Amino acid sequence: MPAFRLSPAALIVLAPLAFLPATAGASQVAVHGRDILVDGRAFLPRGASGQTRFADLKGLGANVVRTYGEDPGETLDAAQRNGLKVIVGFWMGHPRLGFDYGNRAAVESQLAALRRMVERYRSHPALLMWGIGNEVEVEADAESARAAFAAVGEAAQLVKTLDGQHPTMAVVAEVGGTKVADLMRVAPAIDVLGINTYGDGALSAPGRARAQGWTGPILLTEMGALGHWDAPAAPWGARMEPTSTQKAERLRRYLAASEHAAVGVLPFLWGQKQEVTPTWYSLLTPAGDWTEQVEVMAEAWGGKVPGAAGNRAPRVLAFRLAGAQSAPAGTDFRAVLAASDPDGDPLKVDWQVMAETTARSVGGDPESVPPAFPESLTDGSATGARIHGLPAGRYRVFAYVRDGRGGAATANLPFEVR
Repeated sequence: MPAFRLSPAALIVLAPLAFLPATAGASQVAVHGRDILVDGRAFLPRGASGQTRFADLKGLGANVVRTYGEDPGETLDAAQRNGLKVIVGFWMGHPRLGFDYGNRAAVESQLAALRRMVERYRSHPALLMWGIGNEVEVEADAESARAAFAAVGEAAQLVKTLDGQHPTMAVVAEVGGTKVADLMRVAPAIDVLGINTYGDGALSAPGRARAQGWTGPILLTEMGALGHWDAPAAPWGARMEPTSTQKAERLRRYLAASEHAAVGVLPFLWGQKQEVTPTWYSLLTPAGDWTEQVEVMAEAWGGKVPGAAGNRAPRVLAFRLAGAQSAPAGTDFRAVLAASDPDGDPLKVDWQVMAETTARSVGGDPESVPPAFPESLTDGSATGARIHGLPAGRYRVFAYVRDGRGGAATANLPFEVR
Protein backbone atom coordinates (compact mmCIF):
# COMPACT_ATOMS: atom_id res chain seq x y z
CA MET A 1 0.00 0.00 0.00
CA PRO A 2 1.06 3.64 -0.39
CA ALA A 3 3.22 4.59 2.48
CA PHE A 4 5.55 6.95 4.24
CA ARG A 5 8.72 7.62 2.31
CA LEU A 6 10.97 9.62 4.63
CA SER A 7 10.47 7.85 7.94
CA PRO A 8 12.55 9.23 10.82
CA ALA A 9 14.22 6.46 12.81
CA ALA A 10 12.71 7.68 16.06
CA LEU A 11 10.30 10.24 17.46
CA ILE A 12 11.38 13.83 17.08
CA VAL A 13 13.51 15.49 19.71
CA LEU A 14 12.72 19.18 19.88
CA ALA A 15 15.46 21.72 20.57
CA PRO A 16 14.67 24.28 23.27
CA LEU A 17 14.42 27.34 21.02
CA ALA A 18 13.61 28.14 17.41
CA PHE A 19 13.63 31.29 15.34
CA LEU A 20 10.26 32.26 13.89
CA PRO A 21 9.89 35.01 11.30
CA ALA A 22 8.89 38.38 12.70
CA THR A 23 5.62 38.56 10.78
CA ALA A 24 1.93 38.45 11.49
CA GLY A 25 0.65 35.65 13.68
CA ALA A 26 -0.87 32.36 12.66
CA SER A 27 -3.65 32.20 10.13
CA GLN A 28 -7.08 31.14 11.33
CA VAL A 29 -7.70 27.85 9.52
CA ALA A 30 -11.12 26.22 9.74
CA VAL A 31 -13.07 23.38 8.19
CA HIS A 32 -16.51 24.13 6.75
CA GLY A 33 -18.19 21.11 5.21
CA ARG A 34 -15.82 19.78 2.55
CA ASP A 35 -13.81 23.00 2.43
CA ILE A 36 -10.70 24.29 4.18
CA LEU A 37 -10.85 28.00 4.93
CA VAL A 38 -7.79 30.16 5.62
CA ASP A 39 -8.75 33.45 7.24
CA GLY A 40 -12.27 32.91 5.94
CA ARG A 41 -11.33 32.18 2.32
CA ALA A 42 -11.49 28.80 0.58
CA PHE A 43 -8.09 27.12 0.29
CA LEU A 44 -7.60 24.07 -1.92
CA PRO A 45 -4.20 22.50 -1.10
CA ARG A 46 -1.97 21.98 -4.14
CA GLY A 47 1.61 21.09 -3.57
CA ALA A 48 3.81 18.14 -2.72
CA SER A 49 5.25 15.96 -0.04
CA GLY A 50 8.88 16.94 0.37
CA GLN A 51 11.14 19.60 1.80
CA THR A 52 13.38 21.03 -0.91
CA ARG A 53 13.48 23.81 -3.55
CA PHE A 54 10.49 25.71 -2.20
CA ALA A 55 10.89 28.60 -4.65
CA ASP A 56 10.67 26.18 -7.57
CA LEU A 57 7.65 24.45 -6.02
CA LYS A 58 5.89 27.77 -5.48
CA GLY A 59 6.65 28.66 -9.09
CA LEU A 60 4.69 25.63 -10.26
CA GLY A 61 1.58 27.18 -8.69
CA ALA A 62 1.76 25.19 -5.45
CA ASN A 63 0.53 26.58 -2.14
CA VAL A 64 1.46 23.88 0.40
CA VAL A 65 4.10 21.35 1.45
CA ARG A 66 3.80 18.41 3.81
CA THR A 67 6.23 17.14 6.45
CA TYR A 68 6.18 13.77 8.24
CA GLY A 69 7.54 14.14 11.76
CA GLU A 70 10.93 15.78 11.85
CA ASP A 71 11.26 19.14 13.63
CA PRO A 72 9.43 21.50 11.23
CA GLY A 73 11.06 24.77 12.26
CA GLU A 74 13.31 25.28 9.25
CA THR A 75 10.60 24.07 6.89
CA LEU A 76 8.04 26.49 8.31
CA ASP A 77 10.46 29.39 8.05
CA ALA A 78 11.48 28.52 4.48
CA ALA A 79 7.86 28.00 3.44
CA GLN A 80 6.88 31.36 4.89
CA ARG A 81 9.62 33.08 2.92
CA ASN A 82 8.33 31.44 -0.26
CA GLY A 83 4.61 31.98 0.24
CA LEU A 84 3.74 28.36 1.06
CA LYS A 85 1.69 26.83 3.86
CA VAL A 86 2.83 23.69 5.70
CA ILE A 87 0.98 20.59 6.81
CA VAL A 88 3.12 19.80 9.84
CA GLY A 89 3.30 16.05 10.33
CA PHE A 90 3.74 14.35 13.67
CA TRP A 91 5.21 10.87 13.37
CA MET A 92 3.36 8.21 15.36
CA GLY A 93 4.87 4.79 15.96
CA HIS A 94 3.82 1.91 13.72
CA PRO A 95 2.82 -1.44 15.24
CA ARG A 96 4.52 -3.21 12.32
CA LEU A 97 7.79 -1.61 13.43
CA GLY A 98 7.33 -2.63 17.05
CA PHE A 99 5.46 0.26 18.65
CA ASP A 100 3.07 -1.12 21.29
CA TYR A 101 -0.03 1.00 21.84
CA GLY A 102 -0.77 -1.16 24.87
CA ASN A 103 2.32 0.31 26.53
CA ARG A 104 0.88 3.39 28.18
CA ALA A 105 4.26 4.84 29.08
CA ALA A 106 5.31 4.76 25.42
CA VAL A 107 2.03 6.37 24.37
CA GLU A 108 2.40 9.11 26.99
CA SER A 109 5.93 9.82 25.82
CA GLN A 110 4.67 10.15 22.25
CA LEU A 111 1.91 12.52 23.38
CA ALA A 112 4.43 14.60 25.32
CA ALA A 113 6.51 15.04 22.15
CA LEU A 114 3.37 16.12 20.30
CA ARG A 115 2.54 18.64 23.03
CA ARG A 116 6.00 20.17 22.72
CA MET A 117 5.68 20.40 18.95
CA VAL A 118 2.25 22.06 19.02
CA GLU A 119 3.15 24.50 21.78
CA ARG A 120 6.28 25.49 19.93
CA TYR A 121 4.87 26.01 16.43
CA ARG A 122 1.14 26.72 16.80
CA SER A 123 1.63 30.47 16.19
CA HIS A 124 3.78 30.12 13.08
CA PRO A 125 2.21 32.02 10.15
CA ALA A 126 3.04 29.23 7.66
CA LEU A 127 1.20 26.52 9.60
CA LEU A 128 -1.86 25.14 7.79
CA MET A 129 -2.79 22.06 9.82
CA TRP A 130 -1.44 19.21 11.93
CA GLY A 131 -0.92 15.83 10.27
CA ILE A 132 -1.34 13.22 13.02
CA GLY A 133 0.49 10.05 12.02
CA ASN A 134 1.05 8.49 8.63
CA GLU A 135 -0.29 5.06 7.69
CA VAL A 136 -0.10 3.75 11.25
CA GLU A 137 -2.33 0.86 10.22
CA VAL A 138 -0.07 -0.60 7.50
CA GLU A 139 0.59 -4.34 7.98
CA ALA A 140 -0.87 -4.22 11.50
CA ASP A 141 -3.29 -6.92 12.66
CA ALA A 142 -6.86 -5.80 13.26
CA GLU A 143 -6.44 -5.26 17.00
CA SER A 144 -3.22 -3.28 16.61
CA ALA A 145 -4.72 -1.16 13.83
CA ARG A 146 -7.71 -0.28 16.01
CA ALA A 147 -5.39 0.68 18.87
CA ALA A 148 -3.27 2.81 16.56
CA PHE A 149 -6.32 4.61 15.16
CA ALA A 150 -7.57 5.24 18.71
CA ALA A 151 -4.17 6.72 19.55
CA VAL A 152 -4.44 9.00 16.52
CA GLY A 153 -7.79 10.14 17.93
CA GLU A 154 -6.30 10.80 21.35
CA ALA A 155 -3.45 12.75 19.79
CA ALA A 156 -5.85 14.82 17.69
CA GLN A 157 -7.91 15.64 20.77
CA LEU A 158 -4.77 16.81 22.56
CA VAL A 159 -3.96 19.10 19.63
CA LYS A 160 -7.41 20.64 19.85
CA THR A 161 -6.89 21.51 23.52
CA LEU A 162 -3.64 23.27 22.61
CA ASP A 163 -4.45 24.95 19.28
CA GLY A 164 -7.89 26.17 18.31
CA GLN A 165 -6.76 27.78 15.06
CA HIS A 166 -5.59 24.81 12.97
CA PRO A 167 -7.37 21.58 11.93
CA THR A 168 -6.13 18.05 12.48
CA MET A 169 -5.59 15.49 9.73
CA ALA A 170 -5.05 11.72 9.79
CA VAL A 171 -3.37 9.97 6.87
CA VAL A 172 -4.28 6.43 5.82
CA ALA A 173 -2.87 4.10 3.19
CA GLU A 174 -5.74 3.91 0.72
CA VAL A 175 -9.31 3.40 1.98
CA GLY A 176 -10.07 -0.29 1.47
CA GLY A 177 -12.65 -2.14 3.50
CA THR A 178 -14.08 -0.07 6.35
CA LYS A 179 -10.84 1.77 7.14
CA VAL A 180 -12.33 5.26 7.06
CA ALA A 181 -15.37 4.26 9.08
CA ASP A 182 -13.11 2.56 11.62
CA LEU A 183 -11.02 5.70 11.95
CA MET A 184 -14.08 7.91 12.34
CA ARG A 185 -15.43 5.81 15.21
CA VAL A 186 -12.34 6.15 17.38
CA ALA A 187 -10.92 9.48 16.18
CA PRO A 188 -13.78 12.02 16.03
CA ALA A 189 -11.30 14.89 16.59
CA ILE A 190 -9.88 14.42 13.07
CA ASP A 191 -11.06 17.21 10.76
CA VAL A 192 -9.37 16.34 7.45
CA LEU A 193 -8.82 12.94 5.85
CA GLY A 194 -5.49 12.41 4.12
CA ILE A 195 -5.25 9.49 1.70
CA ASN A 196 -2.00 8.11 0.27
CA THR A 197 -2.99 6.56 -3.03
CA TYR A 198 -1.21 5.60 -6.23
CA GLY A 199 -2.31 4.71 -9.73
CA ASP A 200 -6.01 4.88 -10.54
CA GLY A 201 -6.80 4.88 -6.82
CA ALA A 202 -6.41 8.64 -7.10
CA LEU A 203 -9.57 8.72 -9.22
CA SER A 204 -11.76 6.64 -6.91
CA ALA A 205 -10.39 7.02 -3.37
CA PRO A 206 -12.34 10.19 -2.50
CA GLY A 207 -15.62 8.61 -3.55
CA ARG A 208 -14.87 5.42 -1.67
CA ALA A 209 -14.10 7.45 1.46
CA ARG A 210 -17.39 9.34 1.11
CA ALA A 211 -19.22 6.02 0.79
CA GLN A 212 -17.88 5.09 4.24
CA GLY A 213 -19.36 8.24 5.72
CA TRP A 214 -16.58 10.82 5.53
CA THR A 215 -18.10 14.29 5.04
CA GLY A 216 -15.13 16.59 5.64
CA PRO A 217 -12.26 17.74 3.42
CA ILE A 218 -10.12 15.13 1.65
CA LEU A 219 -6.49 15.49 0.59
CA LEU A 220 -4.54 13.06 -1.54
CA THR A 221 -1.49 13.41 0.71
CA GLU A 222 0.65 11.16 -1.48
CA MET A 223 -0.20 10.32 -5.05
CA GLY A 224 1.64 9.17 -8.12
CA ALA A 225 1.40 7.28 -11.35
CA LEU A 226 1.71 3.67 -10.14
CA GLY A 227 2.71 1.94 -6.93
CA HIS A 228 5.34 -0.73 -7.36
CA TRP A 229 3.02 -3.31 -5.76
CA ASP A 230 0.63 -2.88 -8.74
CA ALA A 231 3.26 -2.90 -11.48
CA PRO A 232 3.89 -5.89 -13.77
CA ALA A 233 6.82 -8.05 -12.72
CA ALA A 234 9.60 -9.91 -14.44
CA PRO A 235 9.58 -13.70 -13.86
CA TRP A 236 12.05 -13.26 -10.98
CA GLY A 237 9.82 -10.65 -9.29
CA ALA A 238 11.47 -7.36 -10.29
CA ARG A 239 8.81 -4.72 -10.88
CA MET A 240 8.57 -2.86 -14.17
CA GLU A 241 8.74 0.90 -13.58
CA PRO A 242 6.86 3.20 -15.98
CA THR A 243 8.94 5.76 -17.86
CA SER A 244 8.73 9.38 -16.78
CA THR A 245 6.57 10.03 -19.86
CA GLN A 246 4.11 7.29 -18.89
CA LYS A 247 3.99 8.65 -15.34
CA ALA A 248 3.27 12.16 -16.63
CA GLU A 249 0.40 10.95 -18.82
CA ARG A 250 -1.28 9.35 -15.80
CA LEU A 251 -0.59 12.26 -13.46
CA ARG A 252 -2.24 14.66 -15.90
CA ARG A 253 -5.49 12.71 -15.63
CA TYR A 254 -5.30 12.46 -11.87
CA LEU A 255 -4.68 16.16 -11.32
CA ALA A 256 -7.52 17.12 -13.64
CA ALA A 257 -9.94 14.80 -11.83
CA SER A 258 -8.87 16.04 -8.41
CA GLU A 259 -9.26 19.68 -9.46
CA HIS A 260 -12.75 18.95 -10.76
CA ALA A 261 -13.69 17.25 -7.47
CA ALA A 262 -12.11 20.01 -5.34
CA VAL A 263 -9.80 17.49 -3.68
CA GLY A 264 -6.38 18.70 -2.55
CA VAL A 265 -3.36 16.95 -4.06
CA LEU A 266 0.27 16.45 -3.00
CA PRO A 267 2.19 14.41 -5.59
CA PHE A 268 5.02 12.34 -4.14
CA LEU A 269 7.98 12.99 -3.87
CA TRP A 270 9.14 16.57 -4.35
CA GLY A 271 12.76 15.53 -4.20
CA GLN A 272 14.54 12.24 -4.81
CA LYS A 273 14.97 9.01 -2.88
CA GLN A 274 15.76 5.36 -3.36
CA GLU A 275 12.60 3.28 -3.15
CA VAL A 276 12.66 0.21 -5.38
CA THR A 277 14.73 2.42 -7.71
CA PRO A 278 16.16 5.94 -7.44
CA THR A 279 13.45 7.20 -9.81
CA TRP A 280 10.19 5.38 -9.08
CA TYR A 281 8.67 7.92 -6.68
CA SER A 282 10.98 10.88 -7.35
CA LEU A 283 9.80 13.99 -9.17
CA LEU A 284 13.43 15.10 -9.42
CA THR A 285 16.38 13.03 -10.60
CA PRO A 286 19.38 12.21 -8.41
CA ALA A 287 21.20 15.02 -10.24
CA GLY A 288 18.40 17.49 -9.48
CA ASP A 289 16.76 17.71 -12.91
CA TRP A 290 12.98 17.97 -13.01
CA THR A 291 10.87 15.43 -14.88
CA GLU A 292 7.81 15.71 -17.09
CA GLN A 293 5.58 15.14 -14.05
CA VAL A 294 6.76 18.51 -12.73
CA GLU A 295 5.77 20.05 -16.05
CA VAL A 296 2.30 18.51 -15.64
CA MET A 297 1.97 20.02 -12.16
CA ALA A 298 2.79 23.47 -13.56
CA GLU A 299 0.22 23.00 -16.33
CA ALA A 300 -2.49 22.04 -13.85
CA TRP A 301 -1.78 24.87 -11.42
CA GLY A 302 -1.04 27.71 -13.83
CA GLY A 303 2.65 27.96 -12.97
CA LYS A 304 5.95 27.40 -14.71
CA VAL A 305 8.73 24.85 -14.54
CA PRO A 306 12.07 25.79 -12.96
CA GLY A 307 14.68 27.47 -15.11
CA ALA A 308 14.18 28.53 -18.70
CA ALA A 309 10.74 29.97 -19.43
CA GLY A 310 8.58 27.64 -21.48
CA ASN A 311 11.02 24.75 -21.37
CA ARG A 312 9.54 21.27 -21.63
CA ALA A 313 11.07 18.02 -20.48
CA PRO A 314 12.35 15.35 -22.86
CA ARG A 315 10.01 12.46 -23.68
CA VAL A 316 10.79 8.74 -23.73
CA LEU A 317 9.10 7.21 -26.76
CA ALA A 318 10.32 3.65 -26.24
CA PHE A 319 12.79 1.74 -24.12
CA ARG A 320 13.55 -1.96 -24.46
CA LEU A 321 16.20 -4.65 -24.37
CA ALA A 322 17.15 -6.04 -27.75
CA GLY A 323 16.83 -9.68 -26.75
CA ALA A 324 15.88 -11.63 -23.66
CA GLN A 325 15.66 -10.02 -20.20
CA SER A 326 17.28 -13.11 -18.72
CA ALA A 327 20.36 -14.70 -20.27
CA PRO A 328 23.38 -16.82 -19.26
CA ALA A 329 26.58 -15.24 -17.97
CA GLY A 330 28.79 -14.11 -20.84
CA THR A 331 25.83 -12.79 -22.85
CA ASP A 332 25.84 -9.16 -23.93
CA PHE A 333 22.65 -7.15 -23.39
CA ARG A 334 21.69 -4.18 -25.54
CA ALA A 335 19.40 -1.39 -24.27
CA VAL A 336 17.58 0.47 -27.04
CA LEU A 337 16.16 3.95 -26.45
CA ALA A 338 13.99 6.32 -28.49
CA ALA A 339 13.62 9.80 -26.99
CA SER A 340 12.69 13.26 -28.23
CA ASP A 341 12.46 16.82 -26.99
CA PRO A 342 9.36 18.93 -27.76
CA ASP A 343 11.52 22.08 -27.92
CA GLY A 344 14.11 20.53 -30.22
CA ASP A 345 16.83 20.74 -27.59
CA PRO A 346 19.86 18.50 -28.15
CA LEU A 347 19.69 15.57 -25.77
CA LYS A 348 22.37 13.86 -23.73
CA VAL A 349 21.78 10.38 -22.30
CA ASP A 350 23.54 9.16 -19.19
CA TRP A 351 23.52 5.39 -18.74
CA GLN A 352 23.77 3.45 -15.48
CA VAL A 353 23.61 -0.19 -14.41
CA MET A 354 22.76 -0.98 -10.80
CA ALA A 355 22.06 -4.14 -8.87
CA GLU A 356 18.40 -4.86 -8.23
CA THR A 357 17.45 -3.85 -4.71
CA THR A 358 16.87 -6.62 -2.20
CA ALA A 359 14.89 -4.35 0.15
CA ARG A 360 11.30 -5.31 0.83
CA SER A 361 10.02 -1.78 0.09
CA VAL A 362 7.21 -1.58 2.64
CA GLY A 363 5.87 1.67 3.99
CA GLY A 364 8.64 3.78 2.58
CA ASP A 365 11.17 2.26 4.96
CA PRO A 366 14.71 3.51 4.27
CA GLU A 367 16.63 1.63 1.58
CA SER A 368 20.30 1.63 0.69
CA VAL A 369 21.14 2.63 -2.86
CA PRO A 370 22.23 -0.56 -4.67
CA PRO A 371 25.77 -0.73 -6.05
CA ALA A 372 26.46 0.50 -9.57
CA PHE A 373 28.52 -1.22 -12.27
CA PRO A 374 29.83 1.50 -14.59
CA GLU A 375 32.45 -0.83 -16.07
CA SER A 376 29.66 -2.96 -17.58
CA LEU A 377 28.54 -0.18 -19.94
CA THR A 378 30.04 0.57 -23.33
CA ASP A 379 28.92 2.19 -26.58
CA GLY A 380 26.54 4.51 -24.73
CA SER A 381 24.77 6.95 -27.06
CA ALA A 382 21.48 8.79 -27.45
CA THR A 383 19.91 5.60 -28.80
CA GLY A 384 21.31 2.81 -26.69
CA ALA A 385 24.10 1.15 -24.76
CA ARG A 386 25.78 -2.26 -24.51
CA ILE A 387 25.97 -4.14 -21.19
CA HIS A 388 28.49 -6.92 -20.72
CA GLY A 389 30.78 -8.72 -18.30
CA LEU A 390 28.43 -8.92 -15.32
CA PRO A 391 28.48 -11.88 -12.94
CA ALA A 392 25.32 -13.86 -12.26
CA GLY A 393 22.75 -11.65 -10.56
CA ARG A 394 19.83 -9.31 -11.07
CA TYR A 395 20.26 -5.76 -12.32
CA ARG A 396 18.63 -2.69 -13.84
CA VAL A 397 19.77 -0.50 -16.68
CA PHE A 398 18.81 3.19 -16.41
CA ALA A 399 18.66 5.91 -19.03
CA TYR A 400 18.67 9.55 -17.88
CA VAL A 401 17.79 11.79 -20.84
CA ARG A 402 18.68 15.47 -20.27
CA ASP A 403 17.96 18.57 -22.32
CA GLY A 404 20.71 20.72 -20.78
CA ARG A 405 18.13 23.20 -19.45
CA GLY A 406 17.06 21.42 -16.28
CA GLY A 407 14.54 18.99 -17.74
CA ALA A 408 15.00 15.22 -17.86
CA ALA A 409 13.31 11.97 -18.76
CA THR A 410 13.95 8.64 -17.06
CA ALA A 411 13.51 4.99 -17.96
CA ASN A 412 14.82 1.70 -16.62
CA LEU A 413 14.43 -2.03 -17.14
CA PRO A 414 15.35 -5.01 -14.96
CA PHE A 415 17.42 -7.85 -16.39
CA GLU A 416 18.95 -11.06 -15.11
CA VAL A 417 22.32 -12.71 -15.66
CA ARG A 418 22.00 -16.44 -14.93
